[in-house]
Amino acid sequence: SQTPELFNAAVPAGIQNSDVTFHLVRAGGGFGRRLYNEYDIEVSKIARLVSDERAKAGLPSVPVKLLWTREDDMRHDDYRPAGFHHFKAGLDASGKLIAFRDYVASHGSTSVIPANEFPRGHVANFWVSEGQITPYGIPTGALRAPGTNGVSFVMQSFIDEIALAAGSDPLQYRLDLLANPTAPVPTFPQLSFGAPFNAQRAIGVLETVRDMSDWKNRRDKLPKGTGLGVAFQFAHSGYVAYVAEVSVTAEKKLKVNKVWSAIDIGSQTVNPTHATNLVQGGFIEAMSHMMAWEITIDQGRVVQSNFNQYQPTRMRNAPASIEVKFLKTDFTPTGLGEPSLPPAVPAISNAIFAATGIRIRSLPIGSQGYSWT
Repeated sequence: SQTPELFNAAVPAGIQNSDVTFHLVRAGGGFGRRLYNEYDIEVSKIARLVSDERAKAGLPSVPVKLLWTREDDMRHDDYRPAGFHHFKAGLDASGKLIAFRDYVASHGSTSVIPANEFPRGHVANFWVSEGQITPYGIPTGALRAPGTNGVSFVMQSFIDEIALAAGSDPLQYRLDLLANPTAPVPTFPQLSFGAPFNAQRAIGVLETVRDMSDWKNRRDKLPKGTGLGVAFQFAHSGYVAYVAEVSVTAEKKLKVNKVWSAIDIGSQTVNPTHATNLVQGGFIEAMSHMMAWEITIDQGRVVQSNFNQYQPTRMRNAPASIEVKFLKTDFTPTGLGEPSLPPAVPAISNAIFAATGIRIRSLPIGSQGYSWT
């Protein structure tokens, strides 16, 4: 469980909380799913029934172990809510962004996050209208980097479109926007999402990843069908910027050739090797989100049941190189489990556009004919 303090074994077992002892063991791979403890109700009820039946037979109670199959887990999940965004932007004669509008429809807190996202605070006229899709009829919950894991794709993709309309380099356009604040950006209502947005820290990771990737020279020399994409995200108190080099064939076969990443999570990286792994793993997991991770529901039943229908990125599809650099800044150290994932998707999708001129507007892209080489 990711939330042992919410584990509720007493009520279904018909006992007092003081009679429950919770033994928390190490377990990886929660990614938000283990925030929700409905399995504790199931195992507690089973244990109660077993205990009662054995007591009738004059037998002592025995331990009960509940193990969900992959099919149980995938078909009885709390799923990330879908979302829809409709954007408009206004530019002046010089290409400067002067108006930004987003109408978003989603479910839960996902629909309110864009109101505090960049470019808020860096454009004179910023307007977000959110609509809740209710009743949703599907149990929803957190997925790694909740909220920003979907918002980053749409916001950073649209910033790329704005840069194109302005006739500007997409990385430099972001830097120019960040260098001209119009108003402070407030803290997101949930403190876990971090302190107010700091434009200088965002500039820092973008400039670093620009230099790491040799952005300008490399971008001008790439062969046909290969493009560079850039994206950054302030997520869960961390600042992450990616540049991705992606090749696309005429048959929509994709290969992420190389990735550069710059990270600002404060003054200290406690475990550098583990931190590097978190960034690289976050990027590769984002590739799964982008290509194939989709849940469909048919007559109230989840169609996907195992990894043959919900395929993660394979080792052979991973980038040959993901370079990671941590910036040491004068800020309190913060976590890294969440921030590394969100900007990976728009970095890839923006690279696809640079390579092909085709803009990715919905996810996953596997259903649009794309696949990894």
